Amino acid sequence: MRQSGLYRLAACHDVNRENALLCQKEDGAAIVENYEQLLDFPGLEAIIISTGAKFHAEQTIAAARRGLHVFVEKPLCSTPQEVTDMMRTWRETGVVIGVGHANHSALAHSRTVKRMLDDGTIGTPASFEATTAHSGGLIIKPGDWRGDPEKNPGGMLFQCGVHLLHELMYYFGPVSRVFAQMRYDLHTTQTADIANCIVTFASGLTGSLNAYHVTPYRHTLNIFGMRTNLYVNSHAPEGQRLLMQSLPPRLDGSVEPVVPVQLEAEMPLGNLRSFHQAVRKKTLPYPSILDGARAVGVVFAAEESARLGKPVDVPREWMYQD
Repeated sequence: MRQSGLYRLAACHDVNRENALLCQKEDGAAIVENYEQLLDFPGLEAIIISTGAKFHAEQTIAAARRGLHVFVEKPLCSTPQEVTDMMRTWRETGVVIGVGHANHSALAHSRTVKRMLDDGTIGTPASFEATTAHSGGLIIKPGDWRGDPEKNPGGMLFQCGVHLLHELMYYFGPVSRVFAQMRYDLHTTQTADIANCIVTFASGLTGSLNAYHVTPYRHTLNIFGMRTNLYVNSHAPEGQRLLMQSLPPRLDGSVEPVVPVQLEAEMPLGNLRSFHQAVRKKTLPYPSILDGARAVGVVFAAEESARLGKPVDVPREWMYQD
């Protein structure tokens, strides 16, 4: 927010007093003692919510009912009912609600992948493999909200899988079905330690999404096309984050080389810039509450699929809200 030059941080509340004092020192924000006081602070236009997902729905609805625009971190919320309540409030109040997912129309690798899909470089998309993993699940203690299946459905699929789901939908459109298996026995929490999902899009494209909460870090996306494969690795060194492997004009049985791809220009702070523009022009930001709902909607369907042991259709209202 500071870097964008578009915002003035007027007031803050943080359960960590040291953070609040730092905010006051660095940005001149007034410190208030609770969220209610923050909502009542004179002259506010918008609230930025960076709390745990279990608080998002209640805090977003309270701000919207005050007529305040909201930028809320991801995941959007923890339950299907909370999605319904947030969507109803958004429509009734008319405020702008942005979500802290990446604005993929502004990210260098996403813009490049989308261009290569649209201009035919990849050819017909055949499938994809997406993996997100880190060891954060190992530090969850009994009683932590991230260990509560009511507030952290799907474990790592909820925590970080929503990033990949949001990105995949930027490329391929809405999801129609998910078939998931989850493993709960590797750590002490009641949430999923491992989630393996087969995701089907409305276009018919099918691929895998894997989320691991008890392993070293990995965040990759491989897109397989009938002309070109693309390999995205967010943790790779510069110059190696997007690679391509293309079929030669004639198939001779040799192994096709893997080469770096020149990325499109990066547009920094895309989600915050889009939110600011939406507030000023009364338009829909990207990512919006709709994008947040689409991502968590797939997670909710995946957890139901793992419980039932069969594929589950993602409710159309989560994918096609307007």
